[in-house]
Amino acid sequence: MTRKRISNRARIMRMLSRRYFAKIDTTTADPVKIRRKLEQIAGYVPKPKDVEIAEHPVAGVPAMSIKPRNASDDTLLLYLHGGAYVMGSPNTHLNLVGKLAAMLGVSAVVPDYRLAPENRFPAAVEDAVAVYKALLQDGWSPQGIIVAGDSAGGGLTMALLLALRDEGVPLPAGAFLLSPWLDLTASGESMETRRNLDPWFCKEDVALVAHYYGDEDQLTDPLVSPVFADVRGLPPICIQVGDHEVLLSDSTRLADNIRAAGGEVDIEVFDQMW
Repeated sequence: MTRKRISNRARIMRMLSRRYFAKIDTTTADPVKIRRKLEQIAGYVPKPKDVEIAEHPVAGVPAMSIKPRNASDDTLLLYLHGGAYVMGSPNTHLNLVGKLAAMLGVSAVVPDYRLAPENRFPAAVEDAVAVYKALLQDGWSPQGIIVAGDSAGGGLTMALLLALRDEGVPLPAGAFLLSPWLDLTASGESMETRRNLDPWFCKEDVALVAHYYGDEDQLTDPLVSPVFADVRGLPPICIQVGDHEVLLSDSTRLADNIRAAGGEVDIEVFDQMW
């Protein structure tokens, strides 16, 4: 399903962000320094209004809780932030998750999971699993939890679902993925077909950053690259992705795999977006 939704704001953001990413040489850039810079930029983003924000660990993992005024008592959003597994935090995603939580009328928990290159695979997956299990122990019903994430957080969302299924842990009610990074081998066809359209990433950058997270022989592990997973027995999944993304085929292949496995998936492709 393709949706046309392009605005002047999106065009301006595309231009400005393209210029920013063009200045970054991924072959020499220090991911820790880029991480710190992103945190500084996040400080200029307005905090969401009419939400309670608190920081507290969950299962020993630092986390931020976000509670809108209209939050229900029986539904929780577990949000896994993006950032290529090397950057990002609850702070960088506070505005996004705050708005999502308010629109959905739910509280949210955003874990500050361990990042690479200091903490490589499977550290992030272990943290996500630990947080989810702790929420169940705290009394949350699996059917009252929705898991979501963007970019690497979308990939981590899928890895969480797969790990829980394989352990026999009750699965959440559903999940949604925003422009998910699901193939760290960078083997999707959109790596080439969207090369000149994506204002942020190219195949070479994606492949290079992937090795901060995992070794070469780990990149096809289903918990690293969920496009290679057996996706049977998962809850309903919604995917939103831009037609101009080099990661587009990560989403379309996953959707095809879920349908082939008899699962429920809804994918929306936004025209001219990245």
